[in-house]
Formats: sequence, structure tokens, C-alpha cells
Amino acid sequence: MHANRKRFKLNIMRLRLLAPLCALLLFPAASRAQQAAAPSTPQASASPSSSPWLKRVLPDAQGKLPGGLPYRLFVPKNYEASRRYPMIVFLHGSGERGTDNQAQINANGPPRMASDEVQAEQPCFVLAPQCPPENRWQSWDQKSPRGVMVRMAAQPSDPMRLLMQLLDELPHQFSLDTRRIYLTGLSLGGFGTWELLARRPQMFAAAVPICGRADLTTAPILKSIPIWAFHGDADQSVSVEHTRAMVGALTVFGAPVRYTEYPGVGHNSWDRAYAEPELFPWLFAQHKPQG
Repeated sequence: MHANRKRFKLNIMRLRLLAPLCALLLFPAASRAQQAAAPSTPQASASPSSSPWLKRVLPDAQGKLPGGLPYRLFVPKNYEASRRYPMIVFLHGSGERGTDNQAQINANGPPRMASDEVQAEQPCFVLAPQCPPENRWQSWDQKSPRGVMVRMAAQPSDPMRLLMQLLDELPHQFSLDTRRIYLTGLSLGGFGTWELLARRPQMFAAAVPICGRADLTTAPILKSIPIWAFHGDADQSVSVEHTRAMVGALTVFGAPVRYTEYPGVGHNSWDRAYAEPELFPWLFAQHKPQG
């Protein structure tokens, strides 16, 4: 009786050991099918074909911004290195500051710029950096007088410094048409748009500042850049007088500036601006002169 129990237990153990092997021998195709269906772990890749919005961070070699400059880069569909593509640089407002590297492309300009409609008209890159918390795109002289007049500081803010570095590096990484780099931004990014134009006037083919503010003394520097500015006349956050004053200063110097002012519109003038049917055709038609 005792010997029978031992043999029974031994047989049970053998069956348990043989069961997985039998399953593999009897159902090899099913096993392979299950493995093929199992989700794979996503792999990070810098290849332009891996995602339409690349997610990257530019480190700060100076260490002033420990988290560096987060940025997203939209890569045109069917990107070919043998072609040259224009690029739109978008500067977000204060509400999208952060480190998640996502808020700056969730709404406002980037979805429109990366839309099938705009990309069908002109395939292009879209660069959307994210300003870290408690920072700004612009850097103003603290001795600037009150009122409409402000003065750009000698040195850029840290986010602006890194953005200029990034703009210098990207043409070496992707096939960009450096005669067709465009700049736009809203609110805080509108301030940054005016300032970046002044710091790098030779870089951009055109610009679209929305509800921003500028150093009026930079108007002579910008007099050759096609600019289309927007503002709502009921803006309680950034006075429309700031854009009116800069447009007036540019007009004095004969600059190719366009200005659209929306009656009764408050701070959010960007929804209407980016929906203007003529905006992107006008933008893509601008080229820097040869040489």
C-alpha cells in the first residue's frame, strides 16, 4: 500500500514536469502566435520616421537650467533627407510653461500647424520648445521705463539662450530650408517672438507675433522682415497699445508689416489668428533673399 502511494506521487510529479513540454510539442503554432501578439516594449528612437512629434531635451551646458530646454519637433510625413523643408518655430504662452514636454503642443498653434490641412499645403517641421516654470522667453532691462516702452536686456533669458542654440543645431540634424524658417508665438510667446526676431533678425523669413509686446527701439532691426501681427482690442492681459505702438514704429521705417486687430476680442486672439485662411499661405510664401 505504501509503495503504491509513492509510485502515484512520483507519477504526478512526472506529469507536472512533462505538461509544459507537451504543450509546446502539441501546440507550437499557437505558442508562436501568442508571442507575436504580445505587445512589445516601446523603444526610444531619434529616427524621424518613429513619431511625428519627436520628444527631446536640450541640456544646459552652463547648468543654469538643470532640466535643460524640453522641446517637441514635428517631422513631416514621409520625410526625405534629400528634400529641404521649411520650419515653423512656435513659442507658447505662460500657461504652458513646465517640464512635461507636452503642454506646449496640446492646443493653440501646434495642432493647427501639424494638421493634415496645413501639411498638405506645405509639408514642414514644427518646433515647439517648452519654457521651464518661473522663466520667460524675453529678457528686459530692469531699468526700462513704465508704460508702453520696454528695453531688451543685453543678455537673453536662459530659455531664449538655449532656444537660439537649438536653432543653430537643428539644420545640422535635419534637412531644413534655412531660407524658410518662420517664427510665431502668443502672449508670453508673443513677447518672445518680438525679442527673438531682434536677437536673430537674419534667421527668419517671416514672423507672426500674437498679443505680444516689444522693445520699440528694435524696429529698425526688423524693418526688412515680413511680419503679420495680431491683437484683440479688448485684451485685459496684454494691452493692445503694445502691438499698435510696435506696428506704428515699423511703419515709420517702411517695414513690410501687416496688422489685424479684432474688435471686442480679449486676450485669446490666437484662435482666430491661426484660423485665418490667408495666414499659412502668406507665411509659406515668404523666403529670405539668396545669399
